Amino acid sequence: MTAPKKLWEPSQEAIENAQITQFARAIVRKHRLDLNSYPEFYRWTVEEPEQFWSEVWDFCGVISSRKGPVVLVDGERMPGARWFPEARLNFAENLMRRGDRGDALVFWDERGFQRRVSYSDLTSEVSRAAQALQALGLRAGDRAAAFIPNLPETMALALAALSQGLVWASCSPDFGIEGVLERFGQIEPKVLFCADGYRYNGEEHDSLERVRQIAERLPSVRKVVVVPHLDPEVDVSEVPKAARLDEWLRRYPAGDVAFIQLPFNHPVFILFTSGTTGKPKCIVHGAGGTLLQTLKMYKLQFDVRPGDRFFYYSTTNWVMWNLLFAGLAAEASLMLYDGSPFARGGAVLFDYAQKERFSHFGTSAKFIDAIAKRGLRPGDAHGLPGLRMIVSTGSPLAPESFDYVYDAIKRDVCLSSISGGTEIMAAFADANPVLPVYRGELQCRSLGLAVEVFDEEGKPVVGKKGELVCTRPFPSMPLGFWNDPGDQRYHAAYFARYPNVWCHGDWCELTERGTMIVYGRSDATLNPGGVRIGTAELYRVVERIPEVEESVAIGQLWPPGQPTDSRVVLFVKLRDGRSLDAALEERIRAEIRKHASPRYVPARIVQVEDIPRTKNGKVVELAVKAVVHGMPVANTDALANPEALELFRDLPELAA
Repeated sequence: MTAPKKLWEPSQEAIENAQITQFARAIVRKHRLDLNSYPEFYRWTVEEPEQFWSEVWDFCGVISSRKGPVVLVDGERMPGARWFPEARLNFAENLMRRGDRGDALVFWDERGFQRRVSYSDLTSEVSRAAQALQALGLRAGDRAAAFIPNLPETMALALAALSQGLVWASCSPDFGIEGVLERFGQIEPKVLFCADGYRYNGEEHDSLERVRQIAERLPSVRKVVVVPHLDPEVDVSEVPKAARLDEWLRRYPAGDVAFIQLPFNHPVFILFTSGTTGKPKCIVHGAGGTLLQTLKMYKLQFDVRPGDRFFYYSTTNWVMWNLLFAGLAAEASLMLYDGSPFARGGAVLFDYAQKERFSHFGTSAKFIDAIAKRGLRPGDAHGLPGLRMIVSTGSPLAPESFDYVYDAIKRDVCLSSISGGTEIMAAFADANPVLPVYRGELQCRSLGLAVEVFDEEGKPVVGKKGELVCTRPFPSMPLGFWNDPGDQRYHAAYFARYPNVWCHGDWCELTERGTMIVYGRSDATLNPGGVRIGTAELYRVVERIPEVEESVAIGQLWPPGQPTDSRVVLFVKLRDGRSLDAALEERIRAEIRKHASPRYVPARIVQVEDIPRTKNGKVVELAVKAVVHGMPVANTDALANPEALELFRDLPELAA
């Protein structure tokens, strides 16, 4: 296979100074290893997991009352392996290791700069909130739920909850009542944090009426704490069991935080799947595994150092918020933003990056594609000299988006498309500050994760498409799903296809260079005539056609009554004022035939006014497919635009 164009590579000085280089060299010396490249070092990390993860613990400076001599028990079991069974630690304590006057949090919204919070001030606020939680009589393992924007107060309240061993679950305030109850109702929280509202796209949105109804229908909640975001003097008297944050904290003085020491596998986060194909799953993550994995990611894969300015655009509904939050453990300054990323004509995030001197800029592939289609050139108007890495996730980053970043944003930057998920609190395909960037490819497999690509027979392949799997246990595997007796749903989700192997559900390719290419979700791959096609391959071609704004493709069972075969149907949302005439339809087919494959040419192309996406920006292919086939779609509250699903129902274009 011919290597694609190399778009960037680090300087020798950058390689020498990178933390991953220092870490690898220390291990080579200590264990007397003969390793001279990243692939060789990567292989050692998966073949010697006990040594590797113990070294990560020490190098990253995990704070604990006890580590213990045992690293791994039942390491051949997946799931079932147990990491650091004797360890005792507190997740929040590791995030609050700094106490100086340097920036812990900087907050902007669509209006620009709002405020900054030092590490010492953050510690003070956390200590007060921790005392207030203690006064509620909560115990380690109780749940704290947050229906709240991405605010500094959100970070402080999460730290306070975790300092006391509470389990944190959050949901962005643009969700409807039923969507919130579908999630929080399963986990029965004892305390509910919220705000009086949020700002988006130049408008203020009140949350209190929804909070009132949610609180009334969550009988487990003892206290509702309202952060005054829109109105400093907001009246919360109509909300059951509610107090404004300042009133709740009034009688507690700032002081030291009493961090409860807990086992390695004590639950720390509950994250929710989108729920568009059924009731949202509640994924439970352990404190120790999450901490080790995120420390490894920040220090070794992202090369974040104390004082770096780390930004990731995310709502509190996405795993990237949890990963952003964990950046405090790397002693970084976290750059928070709440609102539309397209404010100020799409320039607001780059204004922010310039003003606050971002070192790392995290976003979604969809955002990069959207600003490219708007013709924006942020690098022309913004000086970004300190920006070392741009991280993209959420969906595969198209090769053309790689070109755009280096042409229109910054030429000398490590562009890292990563891929992992809510389920693992990490990336399988990761960033790397010491490796080159190839057009359209993810830089490497993440250290300590035994990532392979399996063919249809369950055999590892290189240079061919297949299922992304992980063949050995890793510390940030979920503890399981909430309320899942016998772990039946957990097993069915990841281990049913290949026993003792994690099957992630991504259709991928591992190249000879050790890079990876993600072609989309394997449960959404198209299968005309028995040939599997990754939807990302189709979108890459279609969405670079100027008239096309967005697209979604499904496999429609065809002919009706024959569930063993399907035909490709492509739906396109066109730019304003454009229509799908015969000439454009033929041009779309020609582009697909030329730049992808004749096998990818859709049997039907249909214009729609909108395409449904989750609140995190992901196209819901399976939901579209369900509607086309007359099947119900549950929990549409997970969608940013649920009304768009009706555009796909009973389409005459698909009847023949």
